[in-house]
Amino acid sequence: MKKYVNYIIGLLGGIGLVVLPMACKDSFDDTAFVTDVSVDITAFEVEGKMATIDQQNNTITTTLPYGTNVSALTPIVTIAQGASVSPEVGATVDFSNSVPYQVIHGNIYKEYTVAISNAHPILSFSIDGQEAVINYNSHMITLTVDEGTDLTGLTPEITLSEGVSITPNTGTTLDFTLPVTYTVSSGNTSEEYTAVVTTPVEGPVIAFLGTATNAGALTNPDEIAAKDWLFEQYNEAQYLSFSDIASGVSLEAVDVIWWHYDSAANLPSEALNNTVTSSLQNYLTNGGNILLSTFASQYVEALNIVPSGYGPNNVFGDFPPAGFVDSNDWGISFVGNETHPVFSGLQTYANGKANFLEGGTFRLNHTAWWFLPDWGGYGDGQGWRDQTGGTNLASEAWDDNLDGRVLIAEFPAEATDINAMIISFGAYDWYNEADSSGNPSQSNAYLDNIKILTANSLNYLATN
Repeated sequence: MKKYVNYIIGLLGGIGLVVLPMACKDSFDDTAFVTDVSVDITAFEVEGKMATIDQQNNTITTTLPYGTNVSALTPIVTIAQGASVSPEVGATVDFSNSVPYQVIHGNIYKEYTVAISNAHPILSFSIDGQEAVINYNSHMITLTVDEGTDLTGLTPEITLSEGVSITPNTGTTLDFTLPVTYTVSSGNTSEEYTAVVTTPVEGPVIAFLGTATNAGALTNPDEIAAKDWLFEQYNEAQYLSFSDIASGVSLEAVDVIWWHYDSAANLPSEALNNTVTSSLQNYLTNGGNILLSTFASQYVEALNIVPSGYGPNNVFGDFPPAGFVDSNDWGISFVGNETHPVFSGLQTYANGKANFLEGGTFRLNHTAWWFLPDWGGYGDGQGWRDQTGGTNLASEAWDDNLDGRVLIAEFPAEATDINAMIISFGAYDWYNEADSSGNPSQSNAYLDNIKILTANSLNYLATN
């Protein structure tokens, strides 16, 4: 009986495996197996531009002019005679994401990854030699200029990609006391960028409150990120521990205390110490101000900012290694409060709506808010205001009437001297942790909105 065998030949260097079907040993002709042919893409041209081909890593990359529609391109692909490629030569391809190309020649093949991107419209933005940070995802341009700079008459120098125009033009002197909108255009493509120029904040004195004995002893990455930002932005920032308050440290020189608590859903015992709460209540009575964010929003009850039993009624969130990635952007609605100072300069996607956490980021969804319709007997926003003595400023993005949730609020309602604010919703996330496998999260394109909201809130409390 004749023997039958499987011949499996492995070819190295990115060349595919070939499995020959069962064949009679007596009739097998190994001279038909061809390996000395090219499966390289030797040239890849798109829109008149030659792409860069990395034969070692099997990648093809190029950047096309700003405004090019990469969703329908027809590249010219050069391969060896007798070879074939998929997608085929002359095919119109969507390059919105990277595209695999496979070259087959005889018994072997090679795969490439083709990535085509658009050039950024704005390459640089500077004022008096100081370079701004350009966030191409959120379309935000941010720059902190030297202390004492007059923001009413600044002249940015803007470098653009070839073929791009901008309005107002580079070299135009503008008033940057409020955010300035720039429009970039090329062909049929037009986009807006928001430029926010600030000076280092002299005073107010902001104290970052924490459970650690000193700033260097903080361990929660979200709290550390918030603290680091504060100390970068406010020259008079200082760290304040609960043990400092318990020991009787003077709070007289502090304009605003900010407690951002992300470590646990329940408030720590040191925050509920009677000496501490009494000291903070006296501080507020004597003109002090406090910002409570994430789980710290629950502190409004212990400080008698709201009546007993009327603190946040919906507290939840994951802790590492738990957590998840959501493909959706998360944001808020502040419809009806668009002119409130805390929302000034936010990058919005609709009137009174702004995103704070980009789809695709890893998130823990730390939340301590008021759930209005069904819990607590509030019924709606007006019921919440009547019973808590506060003013609700924002809800979830779907809630234009602000009757469903309370995410941002100020206290006391309708007072000329607002002395307390809360910010608590899952998208208010200063740091995006790695997942349970240790894979780092993608960056959050809307982090600038978190910073702007926080700065606005601190400054608002300090001046009202």
